[in-house]
Amino acid sequence: MIVRVLLACLCLTAPFAGSANAKPATQAQAQGAGFQTWVEQTLWPAAKAKGISRATFDKAMAGVTPDPAIIALTKKQSEFVKPVWSYLEGAVGSSRVAQGEARARDYATLLDRLSDKTGVDPYIVLAIWGIETSFGSATGSKDIIRSLATLAFERYRGEFFRDELIEAMMILQQGHIARADMKGSWAGAMGHTQFMPSTFRQYAVDGNGDGKRDIWNDPVDALASTANYLKEKGWVRDLPWGYEVTLPKNYDYRNRRGSFTHFARSGVKRIDGGALAGNAEASLFLPAGAEGPAFLITANYAAIKAYNASDAYALAVAHLADRIAGGPAIQGVWPKHEKPMPLNQRMAIQKKLNALGYNVGEPDGRFGSKTREALMAFQEKNGLRPDGYPNATTVQKLLK
Repeated sequence: MIVRVLLACLCLTAPFAGSANAKPATQAQAQGAGFQTWVEQTLWPAAKAKGISRATFDKAMAGVTPDPAIIALTKKQSEFVKPVWSYLEGAVGSSRVAQGEARARDYATLLDRLSDKTGVDPYIVLAIWGIETSFGSATGSKDIIRSLATLAFERYRGEFFRDELIEAMMILQQGHIARADMKGSWAGAMGHTQFMPSTFRQYAVDGNGDGKRDIWNDPVDALASTANYLKEKGWVRDLPWGYEVTLPKNYDYRNRRGSFTHFARSGVKRIDGGALAGNAEASLFLPAGAEGPAFLITANYAAIKAYNASDAYALAVAHLADRIAGGPAIQGVWPKHEKPMPLNQRMAIQKKLNALGYNVGEPDGRFGSKTREALMAFQEKNGLRPDGYPNATTVQKLLK
């Protein structure tokens, strides 16, 4: 899902959870009354202020009720919950690679044109298409308006989903798609490459010159829009997303940033034997710590993360792109012997890091770049190997 944020776990509130002794009819009536009051007294004024007509509003919201299944889905985002190696196994399988190779042949002319126009690696565009919707075979069947209305009513992530709901209404008002056809994911992402409504309005383009921006039914428009999005998010022409690398023995893990040439002089080597040279800036990325595979990542990896804030997702896109282009599988060995850390312990680590002055944001048990940077800083200060990974030694010292 494009611009997917780090969704925190949410406890079900009364309209969805209820109590063991609540009468179903009474609960349903209370839920419906509260929702309709919110629609008229909160949502409508906000939509009107953004230019939504009453006719569009009424058509969009006709018959809409909260979807009890939506909130539960916020807890199951696999790119934040699974170990990175498990996520990669599911996202970059041999079948998906083969499908990607076929799509690369089918859309070769378009992809070359998009690459010339935007500078974006066409294999990255293909990989996003593959991971988001399996190349258009699973674009989502949820009613976008209902999904967004449910999340907005619950004030999940503040006003974010309310604003996306209003953006979806604007898409309807402008006639880009019929109300009945606005389908997608549980969190409001739509089309072949899963644009959120605000992203559609800002970055979707007409890829085939027919005057439409049909990301729902036309892969050409969806792929062109994805390339345009990545370009606008800072994609650098002719720069790789990064490389898998090997590190020399006794590597100084404080050496985390520099040019490719700098890393080469430090003994870092591309695992495929290619040259590691040039002034392009890169960062050392250890998604499973020093015991797992190592990567050097560039500004183009950050552009992929603008699409989805998860490192597991971004690495999956980058690796799938390499595989579709004929590259090898990741060569480093993942520490699969490690047991997944329970949510309460992950949250405890984040809370302690915050208490010590390392800002990781609201503790949610999902380790992203902020948590990793904080762990590195803690490890470095305490004489531990600063690889940003919560190994047993780090956790013991942190939580003592």
